[in-house]
Amino acid sequence: MTQPFSAEADVVLHAAAWTNVDGAEADPAGAELVNVGGTRNVAALGVPVAYYSSDYVFDGSKGEPYVESDDPRPTSVYGRTKLEGEREVRDGWIVRSSWLFGWTGTNFVRTMLRLAGERDELAVVADQVGSPTYVGHLAEATRELLALPHGIWHLAAEGECSWAGFARAVFEEAGLECRVREITTEELGRPAPRPAYSVLRSEREGAPRLPHWREGLRECLARL
Repeated sequence: MTQPFSAEADVVLHAAAWTNVDGAEADPAGAELVNVGGTRNVAALGVPVAYYSSDYVFDGSKGEPYVESDDPRPTSVYGRTKLEGEREVRDGWIVRSSWLFGWTGTNFVRTMLRLAGERDELAVVADQVGSPTYVGHLAEATRELLALPHGIWHLAAEGECSWAGFARAVFEEAGLECRVREITTEELGRPAPRPAYSVLRSEREGAPRLPHWREGLRECLARL
């Protein structure tokens, strides 16, 4: 028999989302159904929710790290639906993070490793800057966060880099011979706009600190 949720004891870690940024541009209704409607359903359970949001709620024009009090201005369907999902959470924590990667699923690190086995050179965007965040470190920071007040929190790795810089680091740490050719976002030609600079930092007292993204990369590669 399924046990009911206890409002005193339970927390929902809501990480499910439509994460296909370009696909959201082609199917905004589908992205809204998942990111907004799905979050509304989770919030209706009546227990505190830790909702994982995104750096893409910002437009990237600030030129310095975004903090919790900055006004979000998403430029893509994905960013808009993640922001609308945030507004469905009445009781819990909104966890904004960025450029997530890990040892499972589809993410930048696993994609770079796969492509490096097929090609000698990869074209990677160099005019988008963020903080690649290892999911293992984000999970540890979330555990700390659950003892802190509800509200918006920015949890992202220390340091920053471009996608091209991140790709080079992946190859260096993995010991792979693959050249990185830097290109622009315009040259890549993806349907969805991306923020040029979306580094996240917290201005809130007691915010969990995550290790540098390069340390996260090493830990991730050790698990592959």
